Amino acid sequence: LIVPCYNEAQNVDAFYDRCLQVFEPAEFEVIFVNDGSKDDTYKKLQHLHEEYSNVLVVNFSRNFGKEAAIYAGLHYATGTYLSIIDADLQQDPEIVKHMTEILEKKPDVDVVAAYQKQRHEGKFMAWCKDHFYRFINRLSEVDLRENASDFRTFRRNVQEALLDMPEYFRFSKGLFSWVGFETEYIPYVAAERFAGTTKWSFAKLIKYAMEGVISFSTMPLQLATFCGALVSVFAIVYG
Repeated sequence: LIVPCYNEAQNVDAFYDRCLQVFEPAEFEVIFVNDGSKDDTYKKLQHLHEEYSNVLVVNFSRNFGKEAAIYAGLHYATGTYLSIIDADLQQDPEIVKHMTEILEKKPDVDVVAAYQKQRHEGKFMAWCKDHFYRFINRLSEVDLRENASDFRTFRRNVQEALLDMPEYFRFSKGLFSWVGFETEYIPYVAAERFAGTTKWSFAKLIKYAMEGVISFSTMPLQLATFCGALVSVFAIVYG
């Protein structure tokens, strides 16, 4: 389980306790990536690491973002199956167990990804997300499943393919589509956060969306080329 953490001091103990309810200790490892938290997240993670042998903690020097945390977790994960999951318990580890069962029953499937059946958010935010997926799917060579999240479980061959792509600006949803492995999508309903508040503001979501467009579409480059050519023509005429 790869678990990015940013200011999740109130959640990490409850998350691990929930994992123990779902899995036997010998069945799983948890890689907590502390993404420059400003609360006591790192101290709580250190205590978990000292108490449990299957807990590994990766500590960032500052906040680099969730994508960097996922990338770091991929480097350290050693399991047969790998899962990306949030620490706030909106995504239940029980669903991870169901995902691994699908992978064991279906050898031709390499990734099981979860998408939200119902979103608990305002109409404006839902409208923005729906139109983002329509927009990027028109511009991009990869097809992104609407409402699919980073919450997914996959085999080690997918991990190796992702690590072979050392992108600086990483957009995991696009990268999973780009590597092209057989993916099965399952619905899930996100629970309420165990504690704390979301770290995703509207401004951060806009920035994340722009990184996705820039990473998986040539439209910005084409637009810049067109504008540059147009300015050059005017400059030559003026000269």
